[in-house]
Amino acid sequence: MLAYIKGELALKARGYIVIDVGGLGYKIFMAENTIENVGKVGDIVKVHTYYRVMEDDISIFGFNTNEELRLFELLISVSGVGAKTAITMLGTIEPSDFAIAIISNDINTLKKLPGIGPKTAGRIVLELKDKLKKEQQIEELSVASSNVKIIQKDSKQEEVCTALQVLGYSNKQIDEVISKIDNSLSLEEMIRAGIKELSKK
Repeated sequence: MLAYIKGELALKARGYIVIDVGGLGYKIFMAENTIENVGKVGDIVKVHTYYRVMEDDISIFGFNTNEELRLFELLISVSGVGAKTAITMLGTIEPSDFAIAIISNDINTLKKLPGIGPKTAGRIVLELKDKLKKEQQIEELSVASSNVKIIQKDSKQEEVCTALQVLGYSNKQIDEVISKIDNSLSLEEMIRAGIKELSKK
C-alpha cells in the first residue's frame, strides 16, 4: 500500500523515526543502523516502507534501500520469523553477507544474529533455498517458452546470480547487469557491485 514515504524527518528515537508529510507524522519502525544513516532531523528524506496490518496492530517499517526492504520481506516469509526479529537482523547484517550465508549454508553466521538460534537459522536457509529453487524453475519454464537467449555464466557468476536471487531479484534483472561486474573481484565484492548496479534501475 505504501511504497515509500518522503517528507521532513521530524524525530529520531530508539527503534523508530517520525516523518512529517504535510502536517501528518508517520511513525516508522527501523533498524538502529538504518536510523543512523537516514539523515538529520529537519532533512527531507525518502524511506522505503512495508505496511503491516494485523488484527490488533497497524505498523510501518522503514528501510533506506530497496535491498533492505526485499531482505525484510524474505525474512518475514520464513515461519517463526516476525517483523521485529527481521528488523533486528537487518540492523546487524548486510544484504550481501546475508545472501552469501544462504548460498553457502552458513548457519553459524545466521545463528549469531540477535533473536536467531540454530533451529531458526537452519529454517531460514532451508526455506529460502526451497523458495529460490521453485522461483528458478518457474523462470526457466518462462524462458524456455519465450525462446529468450540464455546468457552463459561461469561458476563464480552463477554464485553471484544465486546470491542476488536470494535478495529477490529476477533472472532477467540480473542478466542485464551481470556482464558489467568485474569478474576479478572477490565473490562478496561482485555481489555488492551487482546490488549497486541493480539499485540504479
